[in-house]
Amino acid sequence: MDRPTRDPAAYDPSVPFWPIAAGVLLWFGAPWLTIGAWLHPWLPGGWLGVVALLLLVPVPVWTMVRGLRGVRAPSKAARLFIMRPFWYAALIVPVLACVTLAGGAIGWALGAAGAGGRLGLGIGALALTTMLIAGYFGAQRLVVRPLEAHLPRLPPAFDGLRIVQISDLHVGPHTSTRFLARVVDAVTAVRGDLVVVTGDQVDDYPSDAQLFARAFAPLQDAPLGVYAIAGNHDIFGGWPTVHRTLADAGFRVLVNDAVSIVRDGARLWLAGTGDPAAMHWPRADARAAAPNIDATLARVAAGEPVIALAHNPALWPLLAARGVDLTLSGHTHYGQFAVPRRNWSLASPFLALAMGIHRRGRALLYINPGTNHWGIPFRLGTPPEVTVVTLRGAANGEARIAPGTTRDAAA
Repeated sequence: MDRPTRDPAAYDPSVPFWPIAAGVLLWFGAPWLTIGAWLHPWLPGGWLGVVALLLLVPVPVWTMVRGLRGVRAPSKAARLFIMRPFWYAALIVPVLACVTLAGGAIGWALGAAGAGGRLGLGIGALALTTMLIAGYFGAQRLVVRPLEAHLPRLPPAFDGLRIVQISDLHVGPHTSTRFLARVVDAVTAVRGDLVVVTGDQVDDYPSDAQLFARAFAPLQDAPLGVYAIAGNHDIFGGWPTVHRTLADAGFRVLVNDAVSIVRDGARLWLAGTGDPAAMHWPRADARAAAPNIDATLARVAAGEPVIALAHNPALWPLLAARGVDLTLSGHTHYGQFAVPRRNWSLASPFLALAMGIHRRGRALLYINPGTNHWGIPFRLGTPPEVTVVTLRGAANGEARIAPGTTRDAAA
């Protein structure tokens, strides 16, 4: 079993415990007390049992904040048996409260509010259990999605260049090494020219970067190298340590910077942004990873084609306004629940740029749904994805992304 690790250099007491705990208690408290109103006669201790269960909430919060302060990253056991149930509960409890209220309202109209609420709770629990089981198996599926990006400014020398994108791996000691090996095999089998990792390499702690670097070391064989950018979880985990670990392992880390790729005298730029989370995270050492579009594109000569990596797709309008031809993003996970035929995901009600392909003039955006999961192993309608972007010229001058046929990666 992996033991918890300490990173004294990353210690920062500014990550608050009580404000986070208060917010989490509010999130759990109202729904759980709603459920308790119907459930307390069957719990040991009645209402005292309901309150006692609610008071367990600060335990995972304490574990999480302790790690984010750099005191000690949670062990594999803590992540599996404390944090994962915590994230499951964060998803389940509010939903069950809603169906309990709905059942109680219907029951009240029929003169049996108590029975109606308990029936609603039972039906909701059964439905959620079924969904969670299906979502677990959905999170184990891995697909390879080919795209052709037609760029009006692409020099002929780069026609056919293949970029393999992976994103949102959220690697930690609790992550399945077998699944990560499948990702490596899928990327290697594609034989792309370069590999890009569009943020959230780690789950939440700086020591996770070592696990990421070891798991994905084989990708260094890509002819044009492997590039990574900062995601919000890399910042939460302690960006200086994550950055240093990735760079020492041979990954080219682009933060508000760009590099040129030259072929047959033609040049294509690959740029990487910072992430907006760095502007709000209380740790002062995160500021270096805040986005600066001017700095990101400072090296790029006017009129030359640019591929940008931006973890958060909210940065795309700024990049598009500066003439970036193609932006590859991640971050949203499509809410880990999507209805692709409707172009809808659980992230869609909250984000203007939530999923899929977008275009503004000749500027293109693709949002990768994530190559792993976060929080709990659950994905429905949006399996983990390795994206293969083949660059093409646009004969008619129209920028567009043409999707190919998605296939399952080898098990």
